[in-house]
Amino acid sequence: MTGATGAQTPIRLLQLLSLLQTPREWPGSELSERLGVSRRTVRRDVDRLRDLGYPVQATQGALGGYRLVAGKAMPPLVLDDEEAVAIAVGLRAGAGHAVEGVEEASVRALAKLEQVLPARLRHRVSALQVATMPLTSGDGASIAPETLTVMASAAAGHERLRFSYRAGDGTESRRLTEPYRLVSTGRRWYLVAYDIDREDWRTFRVDRVAEPFPTGARFAPRELPKGDAAEFIRQSVWRGQQSYDIDVTFAAPAEFVVARLPSALGTVDVLDERRCRLRGTVTDSVEWLAVRLAMTDCDFTAHEPPELVDCLRELGSRLTRAAEGPEDPGAPANRSPGA
Repeated sequence: MTGATGAQTPIRLLQLLSLLQTPREWPGSELSERLGVSRRTVRRDVDRLRDLGYPVQATQGALGGYRLVAGKAMPPLVLDDEEAVAIAVGLRAGAGHAVEGVEEASVRALAKLEQVLPARLRHRVSALQVATMPLTSGDGASIAPETLTVMASAAAGHERLRFSYRAGDGTESRRLTEPYRLVSTGRRWYLVAYDIDREDWRTFRVDRVAEPFPTGARFAPRELPKGDAAEFIRQSVWRGQQSYDIDVTFAAPAEFVVARLPSALGTVDVLDERRCRLRGTVTDSVEWLAVRLAMTDCDFTAHEPPELVDCLRELGSRLTRAAEGPEDPGAPANRSPGA
């Protein structure tokens, strides 16, 4: 077995580092076989990684080998092709829906990863995304991951962003903005940005954005007038919308309920080890909220608002009728709306 040439050494070091970043100990013989070099070359490569600051630990004996020391400050992560594709596909799948827990940090990570992926891997990621379909999705509208990554990159790089926007009434316009931050509410993504033409701060629903592209013009970040971006979104979205306070008791532990409801609905307080209570202020329709609460897979009692209580009562009656079927075999199976 012969050693690789000097020109191949950097590539081999990256391959070795990728293997060592797997949480296991690698025998020298296995690394030698994987890399196609002698054990002596493996030892020299390990010394090179140590010189670069990677904490590679060696153990002696028949079962000895090499591994990276956990818990140390590490130089940049190195991924092989399969790992990079897997991470990118996972991030794109999550970013395509405003899923609870997929926050701005995930979108920034996707933007950074796709920026450094070679063309051949970007093609594989796109092909996998097109060829697969998730079994479940978020409650909000689906969004192209490319839209999120373009916006995240423009906000991070302080680069003006131009896009087409469709308002709630269907009016379309072109916007030139200084993007500030992306915010996920659990159901939807919003962009907080300074609108150049309107000379004021605006919020944009990302699912209504089309053809976003960075102009290349840099800008000095402005100070947001109302605290952080999440609070700005909350005040902007609720402005002009009817809001109501909700109060619901669940016959389940708090951690069970928290894992099944969007955090935007409010705060879940522990009553005891078997019960908890949700309180919050929301603007969603009571119909949507009634269905969302029913999906928690546990018993609950709605105290407020009265509109939610009435909606749940009617929904329960409708579902009971659907399960039991018509009393008269000759009657139609479905009742008219509002019956």
